Amino acid sequence: MSDSGMPSIENNASNGSTGLESAKNSVLSSKSMQALKLLTRTTDNYFLDASAAASAVANHPLTQSVTNGPVAENVKDQHAKTQAEFSNLAASRTTPATPAATGQQLTHYHSFFSSLLSWNNPRASGIAYASIVLFIFAARYLDILRYAFKITWMTLGVTVLAEASGKALLSHGLTSQIRPRKYYTVSKSTLDSLIGDVHELINFFVIESQRILFVENVFASAAAFLGAFFSYYLIKVVPFWGLSLIATSVLFLSPLVYKTNKEIIDHYLAQTADVVNQQTEQVKQLASRQAAQATEITKQYVGDYSHKAQELISNARGRSASPVASAKPVKIEPEIKENLPAYKSEDFPAAPKDEFKSPPSVEEVASSLKPEEEEEEEEPLIAT
Repeated sequence: MSDSGMPSIENNASNGSTGLESAKNSVLSSKSMQALKLLTRTTDNYFLDASAAASAVANHPLTQSVTNGPVAENVKDQHAKTQAEFSNLAASRTTPATPAATGQQLTHYHSFFSSLLSWNNPRASGIAYASIVLFIFAARYLDILRYAFKITWMTLGVTVLAEASGKALLSHGLTSQIRPRKYYTVSKSTLDSLIGDVHELINFFVIESQRILFVENVFASAAAFLGAFFSYYLIKVVPFWGLSLIATSVLFLSPLVYKTNKEIIDHYLAQTADVVNQQTEQVKQLASRQAAQATEITKQYVGDYSHKAQELISNARGRSASPVASAKPVKIEPEIKENLPAYKSEDFPAAPKDEFKSPPSVEEVASSLKPEEEEEEEEPLIAT
C-alpha cells in the first residue's frame, strides 16, 4: 500500500483538535445566545411589567382626579404664568432710552435688574430671591466642592463599570451604546453672545458704582451710604454669609414693601417733605432777620464811628488855625528835604571830653579885675 493511501496520525490528530475547538465554540456560542435571550426576555418582561404598572397607576381614578382635577389645572395655570413672566423678564433686557448724566447709553442689564427688583413679574422675582437665599444657605452649610467631586467619581465609576461589564459579558460595552453620534460643542455665536453678556454685566456694575459715587441720584447714593455704614459695624459681629443674606433681603424686599404700601408711604413721605420745607422756610426767615439786624447794627456803628472821626478831624483843623498855644506841646515833624549835600564826620568839631566846670562867682571876677585897674592907673605917673 502506498503512502498516499495510508492516513497519517498527524492529520488525524489535527482533525480531532479542530473538531474539539469547533465543538467548544459552538457550545459557548449557544450558551451566550441562551444567556442573551434570557437577559432580553427578562428585560422585556421587566419593561412590560413596568409599563403595565405605570398604565395602571395612570388609569386609576384617584390619579385621574388629581391629574384632571382643579389642583392640576391650578398647577398648569401657575406654570404657564411663571413661564410667561420669565419670558417678560428676559424680554426686558433692552437698552434704556434715558441715558446717564454724562450722556452715555446704559446697558440692557439696567432694565433687567430694574424689572427684577421692582417686582413687575412677581413670580420671577420671588423665584430669583428664593434661589439666591438657597444658594447662600447651601454655601454655608454644604460642602459644595466636596459633593461636586463625589458626584464626579460616582458618575465615572458607573460609566466605566457598565462599559467593562458589557464588554466582558455581551462582547460590547453598555456605555458606548448610549454614546451620542456627535459630541456637543459650543458654537461661536453662542460663545460670542455669552462673552457679550458678561461684558454688559461688568459694565453695569462699573457704571452703577460711578453713578452712586458721583451722586447722580441722591436717594440711591444715600441708601448706598447707609448700607456701607451699617455693614462696617455689622461685619464685626455678623458673618459674611449672614451679611449677604441681609443685603439680599433688603435689596429684594424693600421695593416689594414700597410697592405693596405705596399710598401710605407716599402720604407719610409727603407729610415729611412738608414739615422739612416748613422748617427750612423758618430757618431761612430767621437767618434773613438776623442778617438784617446785623446789617442795621453794622450801619449804626459805622455811622457813629464816621461821626466821631469827622469831629476829631474838625477839632484838629480848628487847633491848627488858632494862634493861642495849646497846653500840650505840639510835636513838629522836621521837614525832610530832598537832594541835601552829604556831610562827613570830619566836617563837625569834636565833642568835648572834659566835664563841664561851674562858672566863677562875681567876687572872684571882681578880685581878678582890681590889680589890672591899679596897674593902669600907675603907668601915667611913671611916664611923667
